[in-house]
Amino acid sequence: MATDEISLRKIDHVRFFVGNARQSAYFYRNAYGFDVVAYAGLETKVKHEAGYVLQQGGITFVLISPLQASHPDAHRLSLHGDGVADIAFQVDDVRTTYNKSVERGAVGVKGPTRLEDEWGVYEFATIRAYGDTTHSFVNRDQYRGPFAPGFNPIDPSRYNPATYHPTGLLAIDHIVGNVEEGKMNEWVDFYRRVLGFEQLVSFDDKDISTEYSALMSKVVQSGRGKIKFPINEPARGRRRSQIEEYIDFYGGAGVQHIALATNDILKTVRALRQNDVSFLRVPRTYYDLLPERVGPIAENIEELAELGILVDRDDEGYMLQIFTKPVQDRPTLFFEIIQREGSRSFGKGNFKALFEAIEREQSLRGTL
Repeated sequence: MATDEISLRKIDHVRFFVGNARQSAYFYRNAYGFDVVAYAGLETKVKHEAGYVLQQGGITFVLISPLQASHPDAHRLSLHGDGVADIAFQVDDVRTTYNKSVERGAVGVKGPTRLEDEWGVYEFATIRAYGDTTHSFVNRDQYRGPFAPGFNPIDPSRYNPATYHPTGLLAIDHIVGNVEEGKMNEWVDFYRRVLGFEQLVSFDDKDISTEYSALMSKVVQSGRGKIKFPINEPARGRRRSQIEEYIDFYGGAGVQHIALATNDILKTVRALRQNDVSFLRVPRTYYDLLPERVGPIAENIEELAELGILVDRDDEGYMLQIFTKPVQDRPTLFFEIIQREGSRSFGKGNFKALFEAIEREQSLRGTL
């Protein structure tokens, strides 16, 4: 295993490749409360794609769409639909990080590159991860622009910053990847060997199973503990698992969901519901057993039941979480909203109730 010589500060941004970036920006602004802060496209002399940068708290999403069929990534849309193309890390030194990762077995996509404009110097490089997902290494220490060269501050005629309403989302807690059966350990080894991650926890099919399906999961995190990636693979079950459904409809391995942290999940979920965000629901009986299972918590259980929020506890505290339904017609990408009250776990006590809720949705889709 590689030692943590590679210094990853945090997740810089998540780049989505989508069919219509302007409409997607409207969705994430009005449903999830992101501010649209920058734009790249024909008006900024970017001829092949359009991009919008969205921010809320410490979260940055970048939405990219091709402007012509000749765009090198245009095929992603027919294969995947909208989805995560790149998870970018802030690093101290782009060239050193890229060179070390390639020396350790990473496949390079874009070598160290310096872009300059009137706001300074932006440096990045890119390697390949699972499926056709990539990781970029970014350093913006000498850059003071709104995002990167090619992006200008948003024109209020597109999105007026005075009219957006944040929902209390603060940071990316973790990002979950789904990979093909038999590939989980390979990618866990990739993150350990190439990027110096450590394995945090492991779940097998005894931990994550229902009457019909099961999956395996391992969680890796960066040396500084700020970047956490659960990696799932399907396990054999009586019917098709949610991981198999994802891989079928996404067309391969990719990002299944992004967990977004809040300090007040009740307030955040109420705001998201008001904005017409749809969530998975568990049976009311889940809450009848909750006090005995998790012990005392600060939140009112009736309020949690009303909103469908799940609770779990570990040795360090408890956490609250809820999961959206997929954000597009393909049953692929969705979001988790999470509040941690000391707990550093991933809701093991909720797995059965959650996955049964997902299977109810699969049954409605006819894909279980």
